[in-house]
Amino acid sequence: MQTRHKIILANSQHMPELPDSSIHLMVTSPPYPMIKMWDTHFAAVNPQIATLQQQLEADGNEKTVTKIYDAMHATLAETWREAHRVLIEGGIACINIGDATRTVNGRFRLFPNHSRIIEHCEKTGFTTLPYILWKKPTTKPKYKGKGAFLGSGFLPPNAYVTLDCEFILIFRKGKLRQFPPKDQTRYESAFTKKQRDEWFTQIWDITGTRQTIRQHERRTAAYPDEIVNRLIRMFSVKGDTVLDPFLGSGTTVKLAMQNNRNSVGYETDETLLPLIQKKTAPASTACNLEIIKRESDCQQTKRLL
Repeated sequence: MQTRHKIILANSQHMPELPDSSIHLMVTSPPYPMIKMWDTHFAAVNPQIATLQQQLEADGNEKTVTKIYDAMHATLAETWREAHRVLIEGGIACINIGDATRTVNGRFRLFPNHSRIIEHCEKTGFTTLPYILWKKPTTKPKYKGKGAFLGSGFLPPNAYVTLDCEFILIFRKGKLRQFPPKDQTRYESAFTKKQRDEWFTQIWDITGTRQTIRQHERRTAAYPDEIVNRLIRMFSVKGDTVLDPFLGSGTTVKLAMQNNRNSVGYETDETLLPLIQKKTAPASTACNLEIIKRESDCQQTKRLL
């Protein structure tokens, strides 16, 4: 099956390149609010966040921390609204997100990113479906090679539970997707009983890839192919179009190619383009791949490949 793939170097808060109801599935892992390595990204996208971060350094006010957290999720929510627009009726959105723990002004706390995203997506019009917990054993901090802990080791009561799971949130737009009776493509896309029993359980124990690449690319190491492969197989059929508004290293496009789906990916970091091309190259020989850059001054696009 000849499939079509488009990588757009632009911000996904607005996706003028995509018509309404043109996408069947979204699979993505966005920047995680309140994770330190993403501070500069959010500040660059939303100048209000940069101002608030400077204010926090000056006054250390706890209310400013809350404002930063709110602003980061409001920034992501613009993409969720666009995703709702471009998804078909019955289309599915899958968002991989981790909660954050951080010490700010000497106070250690949890920032529950998954619950904020659920709130914003439901306000947008999505229906929340049962989510998946992805258990990531390789990311646990170790104490002398055994176990995991944060805080005071073996002494109560000031230790903390380690975050070793992330959430794969699942949403539907509107009612169930409809197909003609005995639709051939749907039957050709079926999974096995073993796959169904393993995939449609709430806890996935999948080893994450160790983060060994440069700091600004670290996000690309925490999103294994197996996660994306399952989600594409579970929630789309051959010939569908899959969207990733935070493409990173290109995993979603790669797995869409391998599974005979079309894809569209948005990425603002142009330095990741060689990595994307390298990752997708083995699967792209039988695919139509286009890379374009949006001209920000007039919202038009320029073809690069």
